[in-house]
Amino acid sequence: VQLQASGGGLVQAGGSLRLSCTASGRTFSSYAVGWFRQAPGKEREFVAAIRRSGGTTYYADSVKGRFTISRDSAKNTVYLQMNSLKPEDTATYFCAADLYFDKGLPVGARYWGQGTQVTVSS
Repeated sequence: VQLQASGGGLVQAGGSLRLSCTASGRTFSSYAVGWFRQAPGKEREFVAAIRRSGGTTYYADSVKGRFTISRDSAKNTVYLQMNSLKPEDTATYFCAADLYFDKGLPVGARYWGQGTQVTVSS
């Protein structure tokens, strides 16, 4: 599975962005998919995930109520709608498929995209 992320950019605090991740090579409709992010000097962290059915979603506490993950299986695409962005959301965002769970939350994945940069100015 090859994952291609897009939609990053520079936005002011309080603004919105929508990230997209499209899979090719093999459908990822059978996988849980999600987003992680990594800020400079920090470890990669989980952001949001969605089960293959689309019925269950997971969010990091830091983004709950601001970010929404969704998937369009027909387009082999997962989205991350990010609203009310904060400077601390600045990071490289990675989409991932076939997630590994620990204690009920994603901690890693088998497949990774290349990352898209999100920068939020204050």
